[in-house]
Amino acid sequence: MIGRPDPSEAAPYAFRYIDQVPGGDPVAVLRDQLEAWPGRLAAISEERSLFRYAPDKWSIRQVLNHVTDTERAFAFRMLWFARGFDSPLPGIDQETAAAGAQADNFPWSTHLDDFRNVRKSTLSLIANLPESAWKRGGVASDHYVTVRALAFISAGHVAHHARILEERYLS
Repeated sequence: MIGRPDPSEAAPYAFRYIDQVPGGDPVAVLRDQLEAWPGRLAAISEERSLFRYAPDKWSIRQVLNHVTDTERAFAFRMLWFARGFDSPLPGIDQETAAAGAQADNFPWSTHLDDFRNVRKSTLSLIANLPESAWKRGGVASDHYVTVRALAFISAGHVAHHARILEERYLS
């Protein structure tokens, strides 16, 4: 049990993700998401994965690509701060990242595999963190954040987008 981050461990906006993670063990939630979420997404056809619920919104492929790329960024931040680096890390503009990814040009199955592989990598990183690393932190996107908060943010970010996919794309 890692314990929940307190308000000093992340910017207030990060708690919109942190608060979506029940209990005090984000690792269990990350594992559960790896088991459950790809299976739900695998039921989406190649054609349906290109669906946008409005013309100016991302396709389902773009949403999953965003989730995967964002987890990569969160995992790098965890690694950076857990290992004791203290240089601030820049923010990431999600629209720039989405445009650069060109997610709609890659098969849906590739996105599913990518998410699984990135999540397994995140879990591997977390499994090999020393106890002392969880409360280490630094500045990312102009705000202080701890490794523990980043683990919660990673799980909460997936929960947030899973809910959006269910409500706006798949219902």
